[in-house]
Order: sequence, then C-alpha cells, then structure tokens
Amino acid sequence: MKLSDFDYDLPARFIAQHPAEPRDSSRLLVLDRSTGLIRHRSFRDLPEYLDPGDTLVFNNSRVIPARLKGTIDEGERKAEILLLKQLNPSTWEALVRPGRRLREGAYVKLSDRQGLQTKATITGRHEDGTRVVEFSHPEALEKMGEMPLPPYIKSHLEDTERYQTVYSQITGSAAAPTAGLHFTPGLLDGIHRRGVNLVFVTLHIGLDTFQPVRVANPEHHKIHTEYGQITAEAAEVINSTRKAGKRVIAVGTTSVRLIEEASRTSETKPFAGQVGIFILPGYHFRAVDAMLTNFHLPKSTLIMMVSAFAGRETILHAYETAKAEGYRFYSFGDAMLIL
Repeated sequence: MKLSDFDYDLPARFIAQHPAEPRDSSRLLVLDRSTGLIRHRSFRDLPEYLDPGDTLVFNNSRVIPARLKGTIDEGERKAEILLLKQLNPSTWEALVRPGRRLREGAYVKLSDRQGLQTKATITGRHEDGTRVVEFSHPEALEKMGEMPLPPYIKSHLEDTERYQTVYSQITGSAAAPTAGLHFTPGLLDGIHRRGVNLVFVTLHIGLDTFQPVRVANPEHHKIHTEYGQITAEAAEVINSTRKAGKRVIAVGTTSVRLIEEASRTSETKPFAGQVGIFILPGYHFRAVDAMLTNFHLPKSTLIMMVSAFAGRETILHAYETAKAEGYRFYSFGDAMLIL
C-alpha cells in the first residue's frame, strides 16, 4: 500500500467556499459499492434511500471557537493558537505559530474587543510539534476565539452557525463533522416520521483533521486519538438494528470511527474514552452498513477510510465522476451516500 494510491487531481475551482443554502439543497451522489452504480440526486432526496427500522448515527459534537490570535515579543509579532484537545479546565493541547518562537516557557498575550486579556503559556511540547498551553483566564476563551475554518476555505463566513450541524450539542471539536452540515430540522423530522431511528453519539474532532499523512506507506502513519462517547441507549439501538436485519448508517467518517472503535468485539458496546482506530483498505467493518460522507482531500486518512469501505478504485472512479458532473468538494461541498 502506497500513499500515492490515494491521490487524485482536484483543481481549486471544485473546492466549495460557501455552504449550500438551504442546507439540504446540496447534491447527493449515491454509490452502490457492490455494483459501482452511481446516481445523482439532491440531498433532500435522502429519505428515499432509508427504510423503516434503519438507524442513522450522528456525531453531535459542537465546534469550539478554537482559533486564537494574539501577540508575542511585547506586541511586536503576531501569534496564533489552534486549540485541539482540552486536557484540564485551564490547559489545552494546541498547534501554534510561529512554532520556533513558542517554545516551553514562552507566552502569548490574547485579548478580545472589550479589552479582556488572558495569558497563554507554553508548558510543554510533544514529538508531533503540538504544544501544551495553559491559560490564565480560560473562561475568556469562548469570547476570544474564532471559528477554525479549514485553510482551503478562503472566504469569510458571516454566520458561524453554518459551520455547526443543526443538532450539535456537546462542545469540544476543532472542526465540524461536515457530513452533517446538510441536514435541516425539517429533513430530520421527515426521516424520523419515516420510521428511521436517529441516534446521537459524540466524537470530538482533533488533530488528524489538520495533519497530512507524510509517510510513503500509510500503514506507518500514526493517527491521533480523539475523545468519543456512546451511551448505553445508543449502543442498544445500534445492536437492535443489526439484529433485526436493518442497516446502521453512519453520518460522517467521525461516526464511523467511533462506532467501529466501540464494536471491536461482536457488538457495539457503551463507550467513553480515546478513539485511536485507523481504518485502511483491508479492514473488516463490524457495525457500519452504509455511510454518508463528503468528498475528501487527496492522500487523507478519510479517503483511505471510504476506500476501505467501498474499494479504492470504486471511490476514485466516483470522485472522477463527481468532478465531471461539477460536484462541490470538501467541508462545504456536496455529499456521497455509500450503500
């Protein structure tokens, strides 16, 4: 297996810079992984592919205003902190810039528009370059931070709620579970009335959303852990669905990782802890029967996961078809339903 196996060409014009409006007006590519058959639909047509008794599993994590801008060197130089994982009430794991100047013991001054200030001190450094950052007034971070949009989105987002799912609840992610951005309250209600179970789990998205794979053999890539939780009630619905011969449909790759982490034995268990599963081609899926996802970056762990689910050549062919049909890619782009 080579990293180049998961590469494809994507001109910048295909990268969505704005979310679809309304949310469910985005396009939906429906892929039958057993036959390779592709259908082109609207996202609001999704209920047609769901049967009574099926279960949709959503990640209800909410994005924190994780991008903090401040100064170092007595205000002479700009600095930036991207929060990734909360370690305790006042301490976070984070990415920082400029990295060379923000070594252990250095600090960044942060302030909001009302003049409230806090001091961010670098107290440790990990091998992967992330820092441990302690804040003097952690309660102020909510007001000081900005929404951490991916670097390939160059436009300004007026309404930051458009980078949150309508069902987001549990604060803690450094990026949105973007497959869920297409749902509206009305669409969710219609799916529920159809007799489909709606189950909500939590996975706080962290470093691997931002870290590219840098090794030639993806099997040597070290994936970072992210905190996840599945309640006993959610696990019971998932298990009952499969026992009844119905489908568990994961909304987004984050939901896939969490469900599969909690299903390392014969069935899905209640879970609360770090999720470190890395899904590559050759992986045997234990609990997920179908997947709703967006179109992913070349050479990313996410395109590797969907390739494991549907087959690398099938996925790459679907991506080329999507390009030919003018689909929009990445976080604010269109969706794919893999059956």
